[in-house]
Amino acid sequence: MIEVQWAPDGSDAAVARYLAEKIASGARHLGVPGGKTPVGIMDRLTTFDLPWHELRIDLVDDRIVPVDHPASNFGLLSRAFAGKPVQLAPLSDGPWTGGRFDLVWLGMGEDGHIASIFPGSAPSPELPPAVVAVMPDPMPPEAPFERLTLTLSALTDAGEIILVVRGQQKREILESVIAGRRGLPIADLLAAARSPVSIFWTE
Repeated sequence: MIEVQWAPDGSDAAVARYLAEKIASGARHLGVPGGKTPVGIMDRLTTFDLPWHELRIDLVDDRIVPVDHPASNFGLLSRAFAGKPVQLAPLSDGPWTGGRFDLVWLGMGEDGHIASIFPGSAPSPELPPAVVAVMPDPMPPEAPFERLTLTLSALTDAGEIILVVRGQQKREILESVIAGRRGLPIADLLAAARSPVSIFWTE
C-alpha cells in the first residue's frame, strides 16, 4: 500500500486552499466528487485568483439523470464554477479518453464506497480506464439512481489522490483499511494507488 498521510487540517477552507496551491503550481486536470458535500469547498476554491482558463475538471461519478435534474452532479458542478472559464463535460459511458488526472479528489461513504464504486456492485478492479454504468446494491434511498463511474484504474493512475471525509465512523473505516482490512472499494483504491494519498478529515 502506498503511504497515506493525514492532513493536519481537514476543514473545507483547508481543502480549498490545498487545491488552489496545487493548481497554482501546475495541476491542470482535476477529478472531483459529486454530491452536495463538496459544494462548500468548490465555493471557496472559486475565490482564489487562478488560471481558470487552463483548468479541466471532470467528475469521478454522476447519477444518470438529466443535467438539469436536482440530483445531477454535473448540474451542481456547472453551478459551482459558473462564471469561470473552466473546461467541464458530463460523463458518458465508454473508454476513458480524458487522459491522466493531475489530482483526483474523492469522498467516501459509510459503506466504504468511492466515486460510485459500491461494495457488492463494483466494476472489476481489473477494468482499464473507462466510464461504466453501475446499479448500486443496495440502492441509496437518498439518491435512488443508476450511476456512471470512473473505473478504479482511471482513479489510481492520478498524479495525486486526496480523500475528503467527514465523521468519526468514516475515520474508523479508513483506519481499519490502513491497518489491513480488505473487501471495500476504499481498500482496493489504497492498495492500487501509485501516487501519494492525503486524507482531509474532520468531524
